[in-house]
Amino acid sequence: MSARSLVFIAALVITAATPSLAVAADPPASATAAPEAPQRARLRYTLEGIELRGNVRTAGRVVLRYVKFRAGDLLDVDDPELELTRYRLLGTGFFAQVDLSLRKGSRRGAAVLIIEVVERNTLVVQNLWAGVAADEDTAGNARPLSAFLGVQVAETNLAGTGITLGAGVALAADQYALRTSFVDPSFVGTGWSAALTVLYNDARDFFGNREVLFEAPQIAQREVTDYAVVAYRRFGATVGTGHDLGVSSSFAFDYHLEQIDATVPVAASHMRGLSREPIDFSIQPGRSVLSTVRGTLTYDTRDAPFLTARGTLAQASVTVGLPGSDYSFQKFEATLRRWWRLPWRHVVRFDVYAGAIAGDAPFFEQFYVGDFTDLLPDRLLALAPDRRQPPNLLGTDIIEVRYGDLAAKIEGEYRIPLYTGRESVYGVDLFASAGLYAVATHREITNPPTGYEGWSRLPVDVTGNLGLRLDTKLGGVSLAFSNVLGLVAARNGERK
Repeated sequence: MSARSLVFIAALVITAATPSLAVAADPPASATAAPEAPQRARLRYTLEGIELRGNVRTAGRVVLRYVKFRAGDLLDVDDPELELTRYRLLGTGFFAQVDLSLRKGSRRGAAVLIIEVVERNTLVVQNLWAGVAADEDTAGNARPLSAFLGVQVAETNLAGTGITLGAGVALAADQYALRTSFVDPSFVGTGWSAALTVLYNDARDFFGNREVLFEAPQIAQREVTDYAVVAYRRFGATVGTGHDLGVSSSFAFDYHLEQIDATVPVAASHMRGLSREPIDFSIQPGRSVLSTVRGTLTYDTRDAPFLTARGTLAQASVTVGLPGSDYSFQKFEATLRRWWRLPWRHVVRFDVYAGAIAGDAPFFEQFYVGDFTDLLPDRLLALAPDRRQPPNLLGTDIIEVRYGDLAAKIEGEYRIPLYTGRESVYGVDLFASAGLYAVATHREITNPPTGYEGWSRLPVDVTGNLGLRLDTKLGGVSLAFSNVLGLVAARNGERK
């Protein structure tokens, strides 16, 4: 569950149809081909053309954009790229079902590839957040102070062109965030995509572990007096492009520029472990500029983006602060996710993530602990209104961390399909997940906080979740244990 405090995450989703590549009852004669194995000869046909069926709203050129095969190609019915093409079409979010089949061509050894689709609603809720920003006093009593709410919606196939147009808003006490986005996967008919995102944040963030002392005459603290507050505004945009490297791989490149105006306490300190130390806010006071470039490689063979049953998603990205930026840093991230459908149709997922930052990144570019544990709300449009510290089930110095330069996570999930449909609800799965994560600054490695010994000096903790995943007409929804747990503000002990 992405946002954990009564948080519903709705993602752009498609239900994968049962894989099939059917040959017509009277198939075309096979062209002569060398056998792949002694027991089975490969069937190859000359592709005479492609016939589209069922695409009422979606332009034919948009469908063909995701199909690498063209008339005149030699088509092998055992080519795995045929099934990957079907997965790729499902992954667009335009279709609830995609089937591929062959029919006899006009001459011997020729065939026509038939692509039959069932279109689905493409106006979707991508994300929905709702919850209570809460913390504790030093006696461990819950102190829910404010609510937060956010939503992102998008039309992912604008007028059947394949263009995505989206917007989002997030609201919390004394802060809000706005987003608009535009993505054209085939800019002016080329093989290159074009993307634009515009952001504005008028926000606050909360620093300090315990016994926080600060002086901030320019910032209205209101009832949040146990933390040193940074008030800041961000306004900027990201422009990018990308290109397919194959049917299942692609790369993207984008440039980001924004202006930041931050009001920082003139002095602040807190207890880190057993020692009092000054607080590092990881942002420059006053006006500053953030300018970065990012490159991303993606390998994606999933059969569906939400209720995935098989396939792999691997991504690696590098973000670099440019000369002229007030923040000089390099950020590296890598993700590997793998799904298997078991013989009894249950699904197993395995995830590995690693990230590292070198240099001076602003805190909102750093790794946030709530993004890694299911037991805290994650960020909504880069806002982090929740002030709770991680549950710390293993009793380590992860309790001292809010933002970090290093992060890692390993997680497994077991999913049981409960329902499959074709109307408003396409599928319902029961899932259970468990994992281990770590978030740390470089100081947790080189200079751990005092008062921790042995394994407790490793900033790691466990996370887990249990609930339902629903693939619906309006998007994917997760209803889980972490929704309820996010409302239990108190940790029943001393707030460290």
